[in-house]
Amino acid sequence: VRFSSPRVDMADFREVFAKAKHIAIITGAGVSAESGVPTFRGAGGFWRKWQAQELATPEAFARNPSRVWEFYHYRREVMLSKHPNPAHIAIAECERRLSKQGRSVVVITQNIDELHRKAGTKHLLEIHGSLFKTRCTNCGNVAANYKSPICPALAGKGAPDPETEDAAIPVEDLPQCEEDGCNGLLRPHVVWFGETLDPDILTEVEKELEICDLCLVVGTSSVVYPAAMFAPQVSARGVPVAEFNTEATPATNRFRFHFPGPCGTTLPPALARHHTEIIS
Repeated sequence: VRFSSPRVDMADFREVFAKAKHIAIITGAGVSAESGVPTFRGAGGFWRKWQAQELATPEAFARNPSRVWEFYHYRREVMLSKHPNPAHIAIAECERRLSKQGRSVVVITQNIDELHRKAGTKHLLEIHGSLFKTRCTNCGNVAANYKSPICPALAGKGAPDPETEDAAIPVEDLPQCEEDGCNGLLRPHVVWFGETLDPDILTEVEKELEICDLCLVVGTSSVVYPAAMFAPQVSARGVPVAEFNTEATPATNRFRFHFPGPCGTTLPPALARHHTEIIS
């Protein structure tokens, strides 16, 4: 289905929202940008002299694990100072309120910054992993890790300035697995360029998309695969999709609603309590 132009009719959206029982919310970098999180995409997306695409790969990590860890340590430290914005908070409050009415909200996010979790979202599928989880390259163990710094050798390292010298930290001083007798090198538990998404998470996403009766696409350019396919797939089976984004995207014409502008401004009124909601 192609809509000649998606409607910017909030009253109409609110009617659909009031009746929805299973709401799927797909979020991307635009939601975090309003919390001051650097996206590393597009112009100016450099750390030192590299773009994220040159560091966030298995090859870069194999070649220079110290440099890649400096980059992720920098991102972790930046994130520890950031806070959820009104869009994250509106989503978390909506989930909490609707769950008391026997309605469900799931957040499917491309973001790795955990701001949804910080805002209080419970039902969260992080398809690209998290800055605050590690995975052992030896035993595969995945663990939450909020240490600052993540290991002593990285203290004070990771400055983004292009003049900064590489720290060249020996592998044995980089983050190490704490499982019994393993001591394997840890890597960030994020999906790098050239890697596939976790099939178990994708299966959960598919299940949620099959049962949703309303889908919101928030702050994502709808070009990163496979997330770019999620909403068009939902729309193709006749389910209303509402896009909240600063600008139109390649997928906009497939959606029923499009609300332009910053999500922190457009989303709170969209998800606020509808007058027909029964509050127990």
